[in-house]
Amino acid sequence: MINYIKRKIEKSQLKRTFKRIWIQNYKITLIDNLGTVEYAQWLHPFENPKVISLSNINFYQKLSNKGGMIIDIGAHTGDTTVPMALAVGKEGLVLGLEPNKYVYKILEQNASLNLDKSNIIPLCFAATDKDGEFTFNYSDASYCNGGFLSKINKKRHGHKFTLQVIGKNLQDYLLKNHSEDLKKLDLIKIDAEGYDKEILKTIPIILENHKPNLMIECYKRLDMEEREELFDLVNGFGYQLYFLENFELFDKLEKIEKSNMNDKKHFEMLAIHKSKNISL
Repeated sequence: MINYIKRKIEKSQLKRTFKRIWIQNYKITLIDNLGTVEYAQWLHPFENPKVISLSNINFYQKLSNKGGMIIDIGAHTGDTTVPMALAVGKEGLVLGLEPNKYVYKILEQNASLNLDKSNIIPLCFAATDKDGEFTFNYSDASYCNGGFLSKINKKRHGHKFTLQVIGKNLQDYLLKNHSEDLKKLDLIKIDAEGYDKEILKTIPIILENHKPNLMIECYKRLDMEEREELFDLVNGFGYQLYFLENFELFDKLEKIEKSNMNDKKHFEMLAIHKSKNISL
C-alpha cells in the first residue's frame, strides 16, 4: 500500500513538472527485404516503448500502394508514420503533422532515419479550419498527450496544461504544395483527441476527389450527439465504417452503423469509400 501511494505521488509530481526529455535511437532487424530499421524513442516517463513490426508495415501496405502518399495527422513521435513510410517505400511520401514543438523534435529525428527506404516530411502544425495560433491542452507539464480540446468541457478532458501551437488549413496547404502528390493519395490517418470530425470538415475537396482510406477514432470523451455527427459526416462522403481492433491484423472487419457509435467508449475506425473494392 505504501509503495502504491509513493508511485501515485511520483506520477503526480511528474505531471506537474516540465522536464527536458531525451531521445534514444535503436535498431530493429526486420525480415523480408527491409533489413535493419532505425527508430528514435522518446524517453518520456508517460510514453510507452514503441515497436515497429513487419505485421504493422503489412497492415499499411493493404491500405496503400508502393509509391503512394499517406497523411498522418497527429503523428506524435512517428510510431505510425515510420511503418507507413516503410509500407509505401522511398518512392512514396508520408506527411506527418505534429503541432507540439516538443514531440515534433522526435518526429523530425525519425524522419531523418531510414532514408534509403522511406520518405517522410514532418510538418509542425495542426490541421485547423483557419490559419493561426491555437491553444492545445495536455495532461502533463512535459506535453506528452493532448490536443485541441476547446470543444470538450475542461472537466471532461482534465488536460490542464496549455501549449500554443500553429494551425493551418490542411486542404489549402495540400493544394498549394502537393497538388501532384495528391493524385496518389491512399490513406489519411487522424488521431486528434476527439477533433477528428472538425479536421474532416476542412478537407472536403480532398475526400471527394481522391477518396483516400481513412483511419479515425471515436474519442472516449465524445457524447452521443458528437458520435452520431462523426458517423453522418464520414457516411455523407460515401464511406463505410468498420471497427479497427489494431494496426496489425485484419482478422475480421465488423461494419459500423450509426446505432453502433456508442457500443464502445473509445475505438478506432477504418473508413473505406463505397466505390472501392479493397481485399483485406
